[in-house]
Amino acid sequence: MPGFDNARQFPQSIEDIDFSDIEEKYQVPFEDGFDTIIVVDNAPVVDESKKDKLLKFIKKIFKNAGNIKEGGIHMPMDPDPETEDPTSKGFLFIEFETPEQAVMAIKQYDGYPMDKTHILSVNRFTDIEKYSQIEEEYREPEEEKFVEKEHLRSWLTDPQARDQFVLYRGDDVSIFWNKKTEPPEENWTETYVQWSPLGTYLATFHRQGIALWGGPSWNKIIRFVHSGVKLIDFSPNEKYLVTWSNEPITLGPNGGAGTPFGHEDEGRQIIIWDVHGGNLLRSFPSSTSSTDGTPNKITWPMFKWSPSDKYFARVTQGQQGQQGQQILSVYETPSMGLVGNKSIKIEGLVDFEWAPASDKEKEKDKHSGDKKQREELLSYWTPEIGNQPARVTLLNIPSKDIVRTRNLVNVTDCKMHWQSNGDFLCVKVDRHTKTKKSTFSNLEIFRVREKDIPVEVIEVKDVVIAFAWEPKGERFAIITTSDPNYAQPTQGGVTLKTSVSFYYLEKPKPGKGDSVGTANFKLIKTLEKKTSNAIYWSPQGRHVILATLRSATTFDLEFWDLDFETTLEQKEFAKADPAANLQLMSTQEHYGVTDVEWDPTGRYVITSSSFWRHSIENGYILWDFKGTQLQKHLMDKFKQLLWRPRPKSLLTSEQKKTIRKNLREYSKTFDEEDYLENSTVSKEQIAHRRRLMDEWNAWRRRVEKELLEERENSGIISPSKRDDDTIEVIEEWIEEVVEETEEIIDD
Repeated sequence: MPGFDNARQFPQSIEDIDFSDIEEKYQVPFEDGFDTIIVVDNAPVVDESKKDKLLKFIKKIFKNAGNIKEGGIHMPMDPDPETEDPTSKGFLFIEFETPEQAVMAIKQYDGYPMDKTHILSVNRFTDIEKYSQIEEEYREPEEEKFVEKEHLRSWLTDPQARDQFVLYRGDDVSIFWNKKTEPPEENWTETYVQWSPLGTYLATFHRQGIALWGGPSWNKIIRFVHSGVKLIDFSPNEKYLVTWSNEPITLGPNGGAGTPFGHEDEGRQIIIWDVHGGNLLRSFPSSTSSTDGTPNKITWPMFKWSPSDKYFARVTQGQQGQQGQQILSVYETPSMGLVGNKSIKIEGLVDFEWAPASDKEKEKDKHSGDKKQREELLSYWTPEIGNQPARVTLLNIPSKDIVRTRNLVNVTDCKMHWQSNGDFLCVKVDRHTKTKKSTFSNLEIFRVREKDIPVEVIEVKDVVIAFAWEPKGERFAIITTSDPNYAQPTQGGVTLKTSVSFYYLEKPKPGKGDSVGTANFKLIKTLEKKTSNAIYWSPQGRHVILATLRSATTFDLEFWDLDFETTLEQKEFAKADPAANLQLMSTQEHYGVTDVEWDPTGRYVITSSSFWRHSIENGYILWDFKGTQLQKHLMDKFKQLLWRPRPKSLLTSEQKKTIRKNLREYSKTFDEEDYLENSTVSKEQIAHRRRLMDEWNAWRRRVEKELLEERENSGIISPSKRDDDTIEVIEEWIEEVVEETEEIIDD
């Protein structure tokens, strides 16, 4: 050891001391960063006695996000100013093993309701340091250059007001413009697709998930990752998207990093997404097992949406041991939680339907926003259980108040059909006799808008096999049959003998004094000896197609008009007898027809023969609403054709009346366009010929001028000038047939 006499050898300052050997011996490994640490705010403030209990509860919550390091939870404690006892400060730090787990914890638990008064706020530790270094002086950010995006509903501005449809043939899917008599014009192709309810998006199915496309260029708008997705369903207003895959979600060895899935999503098959933001809102298990342990059959759509998109619901099986106990789970958006935090237990629940919203209710929802919560109505039915009769119930959501019940006896089955404005609910009740040897049907019509919701019963002697309300109207049609083959287990394709009946709502007649009579549904007319088994109303009402589908021998299509008027006398007579306006416009046949699809305007309808049903003469035929054939296309392996939906018109009722009043003036323009399209010489050829004629006349005038100048310069006397006004120019167009081919096609 050096003595004091060697003081000059001592370091002059601490910076001169060499600590390298000590640092190497006691080196402490540091992490590369703090990305594995999160900060949890708004935690309960507790004293030392409750600290361990709170930390245990916090660890239980966050362990689902990933592995927390040993001693990785730190909650600062400070002396309380009054009691001087150690008290927490309302926040804590949690350290995970990987940054991906920390990110997953933020994604899952930011905004997590720990209890009624404590909503957790979760952030990265590094974000706190980043935001603490923000400069005090505000600097205006640079303005980004505006890039105009394509309008997702641009197809509605088509000058010819054409509609689009998607065609599925073989493995190819194509989108076309409807050009009446001309062949379709291809616009875009992809794999299997589905339209959104308002036609804004086109959804394509891929192995990795769903992609949404739109705009005139068909650019990809957004994509949703869901491996093996097989089924999708949009909410009515296109705010949310439901996807289902038969493959349960697996996170893999990296814990789902790089995907929107967390630990709570593992093993589930149903996902609800935010369409605009692309965020995963909630996942659900596909179905519970039935009482015998086998999986329940998948019914789609699994969730049914209310017309406002505020609620969605589904029926699930009760807990094991509760046989016959079903649960109606109603969820609200955007929280995706149960309404009232609990489901509704209903014994024997079979099915339910939401009531559509009227136009007035839709307008109120647009202007009121979320300030005032409107009650929405749904209906459900339960079968006969023991001595308890079958029952139809109307239920308000979110209050869950029962507004009407209707008891039914001797019930085999029920089908609920809501009118498009939600004014009426028709319950088609299939009943059996006491001996159960025969069945018949009744129509129970609930008048939802009237006081106490009265119910009108229409007795039908035979079995009702089809029912359909007229869109935007108060009429409906039914198809009935008494054919003994209907109840027999015969082979498919058997043609039944049926009858078709039309009903209308008879307007109330004034009673004595101030009393008003009751409006009842009356029969317009019954069409006997038919084979029709399907009803297809035009989206605009009035016109209807009665079709015989998927039959082995009959392929009839009947085009009917319920408001056919020819003279004023007939119009007056129709007020007393509505059957006077019921007119058969056309009877056609489409061999092998399997599907009927009206376009959104009600002007055209397509009947198709799908390869999914059979392989004979697959293709489609385009008709107008009167039943006139416009196009016919036979296609190998044709599968499906879907018209692009249209959103509700922005025109007011007054504007629509004005258009109808001046329709003859508008029709002149349309007739001219149709004439040009149907002309043998196209518009391009006419313009080309006119351009050639103009060039010829210009050349002739130039040559005549040059010739006149040459004669004057040469001293040649020019011939007397003719008066151009007396000249009559006659143009003669001659068309020559270059080649003509005639082909004979065998029928």
